[in-house]
Amino acid sequence: MATFKVNGVEQIVDVEPEMPLLWVLRDELGMTGTKFGCGIASCGACTVHVNGSAVRSCVLPVSAVEGQEITTVEGLAYAADDNGLNTNTVSLSQVQQAWIDHQVPQCGYCQSGMVMAVSSLLASNPNPTDAEIDASVTNVCRCGSYPRIRRAIRAIANA
Repeated sequence: MATFKVNGVEQIVDVEPEMPLLWVLRDELGMTGTKFGCGIASCGACTVHVNGSAVRSCVLPVSAVEGQEITTVEGLAYAADDNGLNTNTVSLSQVQQAWIDHQVPQCGYCQSGMVMAVSSLLASNPNPTDAEIDASVTNVCRCGSYPRIRRAIRAIANA
């Protein structure tokens, strides 16, 4: 059994302690925004936040997040009214909106992990240099949308 919060909601799952968080999120909790890419923490498609820091969930055992706060790409958009009731309205995060405004995705497969990595970077450094972006956002985009990603980050930093 493992207990942790996902997008502000306490979750209790009965899985093996070494099961990767990625598969707990996708298979046990039905949160499919987090993607499987490589399985060795190289590509970043599986990036989520653990206590606000970007981590690769494909190699992180669920036992390592006991009592922690997990945020997935689904959790970046707020979908509840003041009473906590679902209103079917969504307020996109600043990064998600910038992705739309700057037409960042091409195929889109890596983008949920990319959005999570960029969100974590901008939370700790709201105006990163190109070198800081390169050091912090190491996710792989096979389509090569890096110039649009950088434009979206710059637009947020300059806003």
